[in-house]
Parts: sequence; structure tokens; C-alpha cells
Amino acid sequence: MIKTELVIMAAGMGSRFGGLKQIAPFGPKGEALLDFSLYDAKKAGFDKTIIIIKKEIEKDFREACGKRIEKIMDVDYAFQELDKLPEGYSVPEGRQKPWGTGHAVLSAKDKITSPFAVINADDYYGQSSYKIIHDHLVSSDEMCMVGYRLGNTITENGTVSRGVCQVENGYLTGIEEVTAIDKNSGIPLDTTVSMNMWGFAPDILDYLEVQFKKFLDERINEPKSEFFLPFAVSTRMAEENKKVKVLTTDEQWYGVTYKEDSDTVRRAMEKFIAEGKYEL
Repeated sequence: MIKTELVIMAAGMGSRFGGLKQIAPFGPKGEALLDFSLYDAKKAGFDKTIIIIKKEIEKDFREACGKRIEKIMDVDYAFQELDKLPEGYSVPEGRQKPWGTGHAVLSAKDKITSPFAVINADDYYGQSSYKIIHDHLVSSDEMCMVGYRLGNTITENGTVSRGVCQVENGYLTGIEEVTAIDKNSGIPLDTTVSMNMWGFAPDILDYLEVQFKKFLDERINEPKSEFFLPFAVSTRMAEENKKVKVLTTDEQWYGVTYKEDSDTVRRAMEKFIAEGKYEL
């Protein structure tokens, strides 16, 4: 039986939200969106989770939800730190911004041993999304992503950034990060977008390591530059002729980009619990 792991990126500080949205309570017993994600992942068949956080929030994170989520699934932690760089590189003076989602996944390199999915801690992806990505991971070593309809991923409280995907015959042919999207942006609402729900075999990690060094060589002195996971995936598609299977879903995304989103998310979680989807 092939084991699978869920890598959760939870190191962001949530500047627009205004706090640690990774541990903000949305369930009746103080559950964070992370609790719902782990419940869904466990139900889908994932064996273990690796949560990427900053060392500075470890104590708050463990107290707020660590003990609770450890009852759901086997949990390990990795730390994304600004100075966690390859040998021979150092943080430029004045750099404060994290190195991005590609670096986040690399931070867990020593913990990952199996095919794995990657998600954001502060997004609700829906139960069927975990099932389709898990089933792909145990049946194929092709890279994959779960593609959402744009209309299911926007908020009424402001604009969002989305990875707008070009898809042919079920495979990703291109992805473009588009900022400031809302329902009136002119992009068709049935457009496939990425919500950073990716699936990989462990061999992606060596590739990320090589690409991160190239990124540092070229852009280390740009104070706001980031090594994004979708960029590394696109580069691998081009350089190694690797394919990315797009697993489409009709799930409704929920997230807390803005504080005003909190009530919407809380009502949705209450509804799901009332419908019997969760026994928390």
C-alpha cells in the first residue's frame, strides 16, 4: 500500500487578514480551517501531515491547534526560516519577506518520504478534492494539481490573486498569476484556476533545490522576490518535458483573505457540521 503525505504551508502571517489566520477559529470548538483540512485528508486516505510554520509561532500554533489536530492524524513540523538557505548563500541586509512557496516546500525536504499533496493552511478545499488528489498520487507519478472554477474561488469583500490555468486534454499547458480578480474582472467565471493544491512524487524536491539556487543566483538581492512553486512546476514542464494532470473539481472554495470573510467561512463550516460532513 502506497503511503501519502499532506504538506501544509502555514508560515504566512496573513497581512491583509490582520493576524495569524492559520489558527483563527471557525468551528464550534475553536477549530481552524486546518482542522477541517486534516479531517478531509484523513478520510481521503492520507497517512501523515507535515505542517510548515515559522519557528517564532511554534508555541502559539501548538497551543492553539497542535494538540487537537494530532488526534486526527500523525503530525510532524518543518520550519520555513529566512536564513534557511543552501550552503554558500546568506540573507541580504534588509531582507524581511519570506522566499515563497517553493522555498516553503523545500523547508520540509528532510521530512517528506512519500508521494505528497501541498495545500495552504488558510484555504478550505472541499472533501472531494482530497479524494481525487489522493487517488492520483497512489496511481501515478505524474505531477498534478486540483483545478477550481474561478467563480467558486472569489470573495465579496475584495479582490484575490489566482493562478489562471491553460488546460488542454486534461493537462496543464500554462499558468499565469493574475492579481486583483473579482467577479467583474472580465475573466470567465468557469476559467480553471489553481488554489495551490498540488501533488508530487518526492523527486520534485531535488529539482526544487536546483531551481532555488538558480533563483538565488539571479534574484537574491531583490528584496521582494519570491521563489513560487507554480514557477518551478512550469520550468520543470519546459525543461524536462514533464506533464501536470489537472484534476477538476466543482467544490466551493472558502478562505479568509480579509477579516470580513470570517463570518462567511464560519457559517459555511457550521452548515457542513449540521449536514453531518464533520464530526469534530
